[in-house]
Amino acid sequence: MRKRNIQIIVRLNAKEQQNIAKQVKKSGLSQEAFIRSLINGYIPKELPPPDYFAMTRELHAIGGNLNQIAAKANATGHIDKTVFQYEANRLRKAVQNIMEAVTAPERRTDG
Repeated sequence: MRKRNIQIIVRLNAKEQQNIAKQVKKSGLSQEAFIRSLINGYIPKELPPPDYFAMTRELHAIGGNLNQIAAKANATGHIDKTVFQYEANRLRKAVQNIMEAVTAPERRTDG
């Protein structure tokens, strides 16, 4: 059984339909998911640019490199663990901030 079994029919003019279709396409969501987001008080963000995913992959690779450096330095005893941990946390937070800034929906400010 479907979780959503209530159907609402909304009539739009051509301009309204084109407007919503354009916004839906930019968001990458289905029309239904886009409208549900609006109903729940969120404005879906546009899909991130294609290079966003390349950038996050690069940041993750840097994080992997930091981990390798840490393992090697840990074996040789030539690294300050506190400094490394601080930098690793900064990297994780930066990736999280980028992802949230680009993909997370924003709460509407109008009442």
